[in-house]
Amino acid sequence: MSIIWMGFIASFAAGLCSGIGAAGVFFIRRLSPRLEDGLLSFAAGIMLAASFFSLILPAIAYGEAEFSSREVAVLVVIGGILLGAGALYLMHRHVPHEHFIVGREGPEASAVKRIWLFVFAITLHNFPEGMAVGVGFAGGDVGNGMSLATGIGTQNIPEGLAVAVSLLAIGYTRLQAFAVGTLTGLAEPVGGLFGSVAVSFAGPLMPWALAFAAGAMLFIISDEIIPETHSRGYENLATFSLLIGFACMMYLDATLG
Repeated sequence: MSIIWMGFIASFAAGLCSGIGAAGVFFIRRLSPRLEDGLLSFAAGIMLAASFFSLILPAIAYGEAEFSSREVAVLVVIGGILLGAGALYLMHRHVPHEHFIVGREGPEASAVKRIWLFVFAITLHNFPEGMAVGVGFAGGDVGNGMSLATGIGTQNIPEGLAVAVSLLAIGYTRLQAFAVGTLTGLAEPVGGLFGSVAVSFAGPLMPWALAFAAGAMLFIISDEIIPETHSRGYENLATFSLLIGFACMMYLDATLG
């Protein structure tokens, strides 16, 4: 099977895990702030470990092979990380979206229904995650791609649940909340296809693409998830949930990658 299709299918499967989480809305009316912070922090821990073990370290290795210099490789990866973070920053500044706790950000968009603000916010998260999976497979390292897809799929489950329950709380039906929670995950195969195609046709982009995806994910963790999960008095729970998520992804990468 083509590595492009492997990247697409794996990112699609990871995205569908949002629907698995969103299905919990049929059994749970609401999440307590404590549980929501714990689940989102666990997801952040998985993303954090994936950024380092599945993206940054392989990016340096690819850069060394491409440029025959570790120093140049590290500088390229630093540049890619900053570009990824900068791209997400610009999207956050110019695309209206809404967070679970902090509320609305970006330009005023009174004509945009509130439900689509949630969709935009989760799409901002999921596209770089899917791209990371696609790029992971495009490098030819199936194990690394599988560990990324497994880790990101795992963190999509609590995220999908949080999205669906949040929508239920503001007046949408269980079916609508489930549908939107599932739909948000479909940004991942789009990102996966984009990442795998781009790198497959331009091999030297590999270290840049991996680092770009890592920078985007690190921006999400630092700018959104950590501040939100440390704003309601459950900082210790959020910290240890993040560490548990980090450890789980590190184990997946060490055993599958």
